[in-house]
Amino acid sequence: MSLTRRGFLVAGLAGGATLLSAVGPRGSGTDSRPAPAAGGGGYVTMPGVTPPQLKARRHGRTADGLLFIAPFRGRDDADALIVDDRGEPVWIHRSDQLVTDVRVQTYEGEPVLTYWVGERREGGYGYGVGVVLGQDYRRVAEVRTGNGVQGDFHEFVLTDRGTALFIAYPEVAADMRPIGGPRDGRVLDNRVQEIDVRTSEVLLDWSALDNLDLTETLTPLAENADGTPGKPFDPIHVNSIQDDGDTLLLSARNSCALYSLDRRTGAVRWRLGGRRSDFPLDGKAKFAWQHDARRQPDGTISLFDNQITNPGDGPSRGMILDVDEEAREVRLVQEFTDGRTFGQYMGNMQLLPGGNALVGWGSTGAVTEFTGDGRPALEMTGVGDGSYRAYRAPWNGRPATGPAVVAAPVGDDRMRVHVSWNGATGVAAWRFHTGSAPSSLSLAMAGSARRTGFETAATVPRARYVVAEAVAVDGSSLGRSTPRTV
Repeated sequence: MSLTRRGFLVAGLAGGATLLSAVGPRGSGTDSRPAPAAGGGGYVTMPGVTPPQLKARRHGRTADGLLFIAPFRGRDDADALIVDDRGEPVWIHRSDQLVTDVRVQTYEGEPVLTYWVGERREGGYGYGVGVVLGQDYRRVAEVRTGNGVQGDFHEFVLTDRGTALFIAYPEVAADMRPIGGPRDGRVLDNRVQEIDVRTSEVLLDWSALDNLDLTETLTPLAENADGTPGKPFDPIHVNSIQDDGDTLLLSARNSCALYSLDRRTGAVRWRLGGRRSDFPLDGKAKFAWQHDARRQPDGTISLFDNQITNPGDGPSRGMILDVDEEAREVRLVQEFTDGRTFGQYMGNMQLLPGGNALVGWGSTGAVTEFTGDGRPALEMTGVGDGSYRAYRAPWNGRPATGPAVVAAPVGDDRMRVHVSWNGATGVAAWRFHTGSAPSSLSLAMAGSARRTGFETAATVPRARYVVAEAVAVDGSSLGRSTPRTV
């Protein structure tokens, strides 16, 4: 099997499943056929934005909440998306920079939407900032690393202390002769920082190369990363951090190891995996090139096992490990895999309330939600050129901006109205109010339509002005657009 790094596809979807279309049920009464694409295939109410080509098959019951992904549109940019189980967008955030790690977290007791945005650097790291948005999508905070280093995209996690954990990849000098490189080599250090979100004070600043040895790397020198000037070598490649009591739990891809760090001293308490593992790893418990190590409430550790050295190796899997730190024993508790899909790089696994597990396949543009017994409940493909991570969470979005409306005449006495409300959750239907002037908009409806997707279209009697009103399932009003001329 031979595939390019960006040519990964899920090898088919299991039969007997329900194909979830990207369009909901039709409304009654008013003509509410799905909104046609604008010129170039984009949304009428969001010119220049093309609907994501997500396809979903549901096989069983999924956990509550929406899906959060950031599909790569190319090498250096990505869209931040919130979508439902059909793959239909709820929120679309376009950026000419790279966006990663879109998820719901908690800040000062309130749910917030967070992501990283910035510049992708050659070698699989980035320079950027962490962004915190409120439920109205207004920016609450912007977090930057300190002490002269730039924040990398692999992790931006908030703690219940009002701090953020961040990674940075500064280039430094090192003697690389022990691994076959130059004496005055150039390598990427991995700095782990804890930052006070409100004050930007750096509370912790840990250096991988001050605490780990270059010889722990399992990554060979390469022509474009041999440690010579302009070609820095990345020996460790930390890709996740978790606040774990008086320790930090780290995952490092290029040494194929997890590390438990003493928060106070920075010393390594133990290594799991890699060349210097403190735990014997055999059989099914072995992992490689992993991402997203997380301590679970029951004490187990979950991670995404990429398990792939070359394209075609695999498959990848999500896994849960029982780690006995005193006895230095590790046991595989459970794995989540479809037996065929692999992610050569990136990827994560999120354990969900109720027992399901969500696996983002990283460089393979797919997401799978598994039931607690390991069966696929939802399979989604078409996730661009991959998404660094994927999450599911409840989210109540109420945008500060109102609905977007575009209306145009259809004949002498009718008009076609397109409406969307980027980021609004809970919209079940739209009511349309019309009039000859903004002050005379009728309180009575000119028409209504069930929400058919991110953008809904309806044909109503023609008037000079129109207002669209978002309606919840119980019939209550969620918000209205400003009056728009036809």
